[in-house]
Amino acid sequence: MTSSSSDTSTPGTSATSAVVTGAARGIGRAVATRLVAAGHRVVITDVDGEAVAATAAEIGATGLVQDVRDPDSHRLVAHTAGGLAPLAVWVNNAGVGWDGDLVALSDEQVRGLVEINLLGVLWGMRAALDAFAAGPGPATGSLVNVASLSGLGPVPGLSTYAATKAAVVSATTSVALEAPDGVDVHAVLPDGVATAMVAEMSEGTGKKLVLSGGRLLTTEEIADAVLGLVGSRRVLRTVPAWRGGAMRASALVPSLAGSAIALFERQGGRRLGAARR
Repeated sequence: MTSSSSDTSTPGTSATSAVVTGAARGIGRAVATRLVAAGHRVVITDVDGEAVAATAAEIGATGLVQDVRDPDSHRLVAHTAGGLAPLAVWVNNAGVGWDGDLVALSDEQVRGLVEINLLGVLWGMRAALDAFAAGPGPATGSLVNVASLSGLGPVPGLSTYAATKAAVVSATTSVALEAPDGVDVHAVLPDGVATAMVAEMSEGTGKKLVLSGGRLLTTEEIADAVLGLVGSRRVLRTVPAWRGGAMRASALVPSLAGSAIALFERQGGRRLGAARR
């Protein structure tokens, strides 16, 4: 693991640190920018070394190269953040979004989705919880996982991706009850966001469903949702709220899900066609 840093200040007694994984661009970068503005000493990580170094320099953070599939890497990230100031916030954002029906994905893509989107989050949660409890006093801190609206119901064309995000939602709600008093655990579940990951999706069912909700959300909107969860009692937040209700309904009444998904797919297809023109 290599690092770059633009932080030249000396730690003060009231300073706190924060970690954001997968933060060289997109949602992670937006969250990290907000945390820097809020006064945290922020450590950002990404598998892309050049990109994370550039982003760190631009926003005033410490950048680390990290493959979130490695559990030891999370411990090193926590150690680096703790060296700047006591850890207060950890955001598990790193993820991949390879789309396609289950049988269409390669073995490497299926394994990567599970190892990065789910195991990467679990390793990060463990490292964060350990770090929150490492101080001399009671454990304190906020842990936020970036999940997805797809984790709440059926999403054909994104079945493996959705399964990993459903597992993140489940882990979040369980760990929120396991965590000691003083440590809050959350997940934000966005609908489609205007990121490179969405732009690079194939023009199949998955992308049409992502586009079916209307305009794509901005990364800044998701950063607002993440920061709004920090320190709160709310465990899950869907963005926008109404899409969360629709997804939960489709999961509760599977017999009606097919027709609803077909409707959403047609809506997304029309928006995709309009975007091409």
